[in-house]
Amino acid sequence: MATTIVSGWLQSLSRTAAHNPVTARVTALAVVLGLYTATCRALRFRRIKGLYKKLGVKTRADMAKMTDREAWEIQEAVGHLEFPVIFEKSLGFALFKTYGIPSISRLLVQTKQLSTPEYAGKRYADTGCLIGEFIANEPSSQRAQEGLARMNYLHSHYQRAGKISNDDMLYTLSLFCLEPMRWVGRYEWREFSELERCAMGVFWKSVGDAMRIEYAGSLPGAETGWKDGIQWLEEIEQWSSEYEEKHMMPHRDNKQTADETLAILLYSMPKSLHGPGLKIVTCLMDDRLRTAMMYPAPPPSYMKFVKGLLNLRAFVLRNFSLPRPDFLAVCNITDRDASGRSHFRYYDAMPFYVKPTLWNRWGPEALWQRLLGLPVPGDSPELYMPEGFRTEEVGPATFKGKGATFYEKDKERLSQMRTGGCPFTHVIS
Repeated sequence: MATTIVSGWLQSLSRTAAHNPVTARVTALAVVLGLYTATCRALRFRRIKGLYKKLGVKTRADMAKMTDREAWEIQEAVGHLEFPVIFEKSLGFALFKTYGIPSISRLLVQTKQLSTPEYAGKRYADTGCLIGEFIANEPSSQRAQEGLARMNYLHSHYQRAGKISNDDMLYTLSLFCLEPMRWVGRYEWREFSELERCAMGVFWKSVGDAMRIEYAGSLPGAETGWKDGIQWLEEIEQWSSEYEEKHMMPHRDNKQTADETLAILLYSMPKSLHGPGLKIVTCLMDDRLRTAMMYPAPPPSYMKFVKGLLNLRAFVLRNFSLPRPDFLAVCNITDRDASGRSHFRYYDAMPFYVKPTLWNRWGPEALWQRLLGLPVPGDSPELYMPEGFRTEEVGPATFKGKGATFYEKDKERLSQMRTGGCPFTHVIS
């Protein structure tokens, strides 16, 4: 059938070309473009269809059997292949959004972790190290357990002092689960499927268990049980929304923390563009967050520009861009070298933990940094640590060389509880 149709097109084009060459060329171009677009759209959806088939999922009931390992594999496809840019940016925004809660921003102001661009850049990089370790490595792996163990140690100091509440932890967890889906829904070429939504619920429920976050009193399923990741996801989304309504409010600590964080985002831009850049960033905030951080609403022209640009990007990806092959999966953290250290492959502002290769020091990004008088990988090695990071050493300078006993004990606990199975069956405290 398809051969007959193509043959007919070719015969028609041949007849048209004999009488009107210009029309024939335009028609041929339209046919080729149409076939290419159809191919792109078909291939774009092949990966998610393949996941449904691989896991044998036909109904929501089938998703109740999803394991932590399966959820991680699905999230890997989402974050490293399907939507790598928006997924990564959404995780950064999730962290930023927590600063709209005064109890969270107050701690950061008190500890002065964002008091200078260098401190702020270091904290941003360290957060990326630890979260990257347990996102990029499967749940039962040593690297995932080490990332969680170090993060748990850093949090434990403030939890014992009563400076981080369980609600603050639960809200932060909710954003790392919810914001990627929200951003993909707004800005990408397709939304999350139900299978991918379930995977996010399963994976981040498992992370919450690993972090000893309590759900009792906040999520109904903590008492009655959850049938699948989607139910957990719906409950935490409802709780998170109510928490924001009650606690996300204007405060000078929010503003100070937001200003210091946005200084990192604008770091690699000329000073003359910081004003427009800030307005573009505020276009990505909802009204409640913008109010809590005490920023004015951006001009309508900026909103239209940002929305139009992102919509255009999504249209081009959906219709004219072939899907990313597996060998081009995006992951910013390298494998460990012989000394047990890892590096970032790229950086947004300051070159923390980036190896000073010839490309990293003299490639296009580095030349732009040099033009602006900003550091490149290999500069100020005592500050930016181009030798890479060891997970057990990540964190503020005040915690350097500390927490070894906690770290080892927590790794042992995690090795028993995060085995890649279903996180709705049991929790080891």
